[in-house]
Amino acid sequence: MLKTLPPIPRPFNFRLAYAIPLGLMALMLCVDPSPLDLAIAHLMYSPQTGFIGGHSFFLEDVLHDYAKQLIIVCGLLTIAALITCQFRPKLKHWRRPLSYVVLAVALSTSVITPLKALTNVPCPWSITEFGGSQTHTPLLSSRADNDKPGRCWPGGHASTGFSWLALFFVWRDRRPRAAKAALIGVLAVGTIFSVGRMLQGAHFLSHNVWTLLICWLISLSTYYLILYRPALAKAPLKDATGLRTDTATE
Repeated sequence: MLKTLPPIPRPFNFRLAYAIPLGLMALMLCVDPSPLDLAIAHLMYSPQTGFIGGHSFFLEDVLHDYAKQLIIVCGLLTIAALITCQFRPKLKHWRRPLSYVVLAVALSTSVITPLKALTNVPCPWSITEFGGSQTHTPLLSSRADNDKPGRCWPGGHASTGFSWLALFFVWRDRRPRAAKAALIGVLAVGTIFSVGRMLQGAHFLSHNVWTLLICWLISLSTYYLILYRPALAKAPLKDATGLRTDTATE
């Protein structure tokens, strides 16, 4: 009888996976993205009616509220699956992957609120250029005292989509095609959420780009700590017959 072996970790260029997002973060800190943010926001804003999606039932109720509730349900189902694995020996090989997904998603979404409170960045709808009362300032600039400090950096709703980048990492060593599909799907959902909130005047483009980069780094780091096995990625596993067993190929 053959042993049940874990999937073989496929080689992964962690240096590049860290360098690209960290480089983009450094670039946005050194070169203020405000001109691009404002230019895009102006395309979505009318002085007479406000932001295009400011009074949209679909953007607010469906794409924001209902979609967020659906994502929460997905998270609860993942936790339920993890709990089930604790009591079903046949599913024990899913305990670590599911633990990773739960942790990565939880971290990706939970860091957003503290960052919002720390930075006090106003939303587009709150600044003077778009009918508000606050002054737009770069991320690292000091902000004037205000009774209602901004809570718009990074993008919160975008994180409910981008936090599921963990699905890419959990599948990459098992089903590469499924991993690619998960990556494309998560990026698409996160982008849709981001654009929806931009149309409402809730965020600038750079807010959501920061969210994507933060979620990627969290999913990447937790993948390395929990799932990735560098030694196994370099040395092929063998089954009980001495033959190579590679469950990561299709």
